[in-house]
Amino acid sequence: METLTTERLILREWNETDSKDLYEYAKSELVGPSAGWSPHKNEEESKEIIKMFIKNDDSYAVVLKSENKVIGGIGLHDRKPDNNLIELNQKEIGYVLNPKYWGKGIIPEAVNCLIRYGFNELNLDLIWCGHFDFNNNSRRVNEKCGFKYKFKKNEKLKLLDNKEVTTLYYCMFKSEYI
Repeated sequence: METLTTERLILREWNETDSKDLYEYAKSELVGPSAGWSPHKNEEESKEIIKMFIKNDDSYAVVLKSENKVIGGIGLHDRKPDNNLIELNQKEIGYVLNPKYWGKGIIPEAVNCLIRYGFNELNLDLIWCGHFDFNNNSRRVNEKCGFKYKFKKNEKLKLLDNKEVTTLYYCMFKSEYI
């Protein structure tokens, strides 16, 4: 994965040594359940998740330059929510952020960086961004970054004991970005 930078952030590959920073926010009830997973029980669990991130090679650690600290994660995932658009080159952005840093425009900055990278470097036709209907923070990020609402799906979350949720999907076509 290519390291990406913005004014305040470095988006880079995860390292196992990031487990302390990941656990700091991944243990919060405010983070995981809003993203579809249970809070981490200990730093060892965070280390195992980082190993999965490294293996899957589709998630970046979000590093705040001023603190040289991992404060979140963001990924460009191989997902195609709309079967009618399956032939297009597309990815879905997903993100989480340490609640201590909410409300500072950090995730929109990271999302906009991935949008530029996705359309300009990966030559994507379409980028998706989804959130659960109860996650208003992510809704605001999606709208602030220019994604347009398309549809909703009812789903069961395996990582949260098959909890039933409604996911709202937004997307942006390359032609809308340019």
